[in-house]
Amino acid sequence: MESATQMSQSGLPPSTEEGPGGVTQGTETNAPQQPEVNPAVPAQKRKNVESRSKVWEHFEKIFNSENKVIKRKCIYCAKVYHCESKKHGTTSLRNHMLTCLKNPHSKETRQSLLTFTAVTTFDTQGGSEGVVGELGTWVFNQEAIRRALCEMIIIDELPFRFVEGQGFKRFILITCPRFCIPSRWTISRDIYQIYLDERLNLKKLFRLNTQRVSLTTDTWTSVQRINYMCITAHFIDDQWKLNKKIISFVPISSHKGEHIAKALESCLIDWGIMDVFSVTVDNASSNDTAMSFFKSKLLSWGATTVRSKYIHMRCIAHILNLVVQDGLRFADSSVKKVRDSVRWMRNSPARLKKFGDLAELLGVEAKSSLQLDVPTRWNNTYMMLSTAIQYKAVFDAYSLNEPSFVADLGDSVPSFLDWTSVECLVVLLKGFYEMTIRISGSLYVTSNSFFSEISDLSCMLSSMIVAGSATEVMGSQMKSKFEKYWGDPEKMNSLIFFANILDPRDKLEYMPYQFEELYDKDNGKKCLENVQAAMVELFGDYAATYSVNVQQSSSDSSSGSQPDVPPVQSHATIGRPQNMLKNKLKRQKIGASGSYKETELQVYLSEKIVEDTPDFDILRWWKLNSERFPTLSKMARDILAVPISTVTSESTFSTSGRVLDAFRSSLTPKIVEALVCAQDWMRLPNQPLRLRKILMMLKSLNKTWLLE
Repeated sequence: MESATQMSQSGLPPSTEEGPGGVTQGTETNAPQQPEVNPAVPAQKRKNVESRSKVWEHFEKIFNSENKVIKRKCIYCAKVYHCESKKHGTTSLRNHMLTCLKNPHSKETRQSLLTFTAVTTFDTQGGSEGVVGELGTWVFNQEAIRRALCEMIIIDELPFRFVEGQGFKRFILITCPRFCIPSRWTISRDIYQIYLDERLNLKKLFRLNTQRVSLTTDTWTSVQRINYMCITAHFIDDQWKLNKKIISFVPISSHKGEHIAKALESCLIDWGIMDVFSVTVDNASSNDTAMSFFKSKLLSWGATTVRSKYIHMRCIAHILNLVVQDGLRFADSSVKKVRDSVRWMRNSPARLKKFGDLAELLGVEAKSSLQLDVPTRWNNTYMMLSTAIQYKAVFDAYSLNEPSFVADLGDSVPSFLDWTSVECLVVLLKGFYEMTIRISGSLYVTSNSFFSEISDLSCMLSSMIVAGSATEVMGSQMKSKFEKYWGDPEKMNSLIFFANILDPRDKLEYMPYQFEELYDKDNGKKCLENVQAAMVELFGDYAATYSVNVQQSSSDSSSGSQPDVPPVQSHATIGRPQNMLKNKLKRQKIGASGSYKETELQVYLSEKIVEDTPDFDILRWWKLNSERFPTLSKMARDILAVPISTVTSESTFSTSGRVLDAFRSSLTPKIVEALVCAQDWMRLPNQPLRLRKILMMLKSLNKTWLLE
């Protein structure tokens, strides 16, 4: 007992004893034996373990003189960190790996940044209401920034070398230093790829669109001496929004009608557009030939003869220009005197300075300064005269205070009668100019106003003739040119009358009186009857086209498991007379007229006209009433989408004139088409054409349809 007690007090178990060297050895036979350590033999080295952290894959080892890793260097930015295993961890290395600007693997794991973007709101009329803020997130994306850069170059018409400019590089270095700026050649390839992508999306839109498409086309010669042809498609989508898209801007070998028709045909085949409703062109004789060729091609594609009647639409703006030009040839010498005075004043900066000081002294406040016109361009002459009239008092005072003005011009100094004559001419030209602005809109329907504009123009010319004096000769000359194009209604496209009828504010309410004023009472009545018959014929073509699927679906639904029941028995009810005489009379009326139910066109014309308000939207009206008139609304979508002028195609030439200038004339036709078309497709849809700016810009583009 004492020995056991002593052993327990020593802290050792009863079955063990301490051996030599302080090593405890077990006394039992099954106890494991520990190997003896020989102090003379050195201890074995620890086995090297491979690093398991993914951090080390992004850093390069740095050894000391003893071949021991003490530092690591980033393989992307060459930044060095201490990484001794007993002194440093991997936290600093991991943080650098996630935030390294040059590490391409850190984009997916980088935290998003909050952004506050200013957004401009628009009212229902398309005007700007204000700017509001929108909170969002932003993550660096090299490809997204690169595409945005290409879109900026396309929309803002910047040269490709813009990305290699010193100012742009400095801007990128401050705003987004991690962005790698591409070269001009990369930008060119990216822009063409954007054009192909947007073109594919637009093709899908045309493929899903079930309505017919109207076109405008015109040609232009660039500074490269290459003839380009622009084709623009116009249509109303399922949401009843008017759309215009440039679908082709390609070189054309000649301005002859055959080449224009072939270029138009190849463009439509490439886009898969076979159902064309109308093509609006100017009054060139080559376009008449082109439309004859194209009409035969549409018939071979399956178009009906009824629809092919209305394929050729003449540009109203071009004819209006010819009418005004013929009248201005007989303008008196007063215009020449004002032109000479403006030219004399603009020839010297000192004269302009004195003229401006005198205008300020007299309190004359004009929005624009004196401008000289080009005599062959009537709208330019109107702008010059309208501006000069505002400075009439300044010209009179200048002639009294400056003897050289009278000495140099002599009899060319405008007198009181000259200014009076010019004022009358400006009032007249203002009506034509505002008419040109109205018919050249791109965001609203214009086809419904064609016939009204012709009627107003006829009244203006008749008033000029009746007024006598100086405007009588001018009005007579304009009237003769008017009669050449719009004097015979049989030579006019009847779509201009159909569009007026499909306007619920007009219908047939005023058309008899308009025809009577234009073509006297007897001829006007005959014209009205022909228009009504032609519209009924066109509606019948639409009804036959769009009722096939409806009849097929209704026959499929009625040919189910229902038994054949005699009509009389199916409608017979107890206690109700059969009205045999009424039914017999109904059958006789159906047999006589062929159809007892009124057509949609008859129902539409029998209703009262809609009140004409300033905020009336004709497309919205047809959208709301499309369920009542399913077939007539399809007809309205096609007719109301017809443009009455080629301004949309002409405005493209102002863009191409900036893309192809004297300092940028080495672009290939392929990249020119990509730039022009992509800009049109990516532009905001609610941006109207700046017609006044286009008219001024077209002076340098050798175009004459609106300017000569």
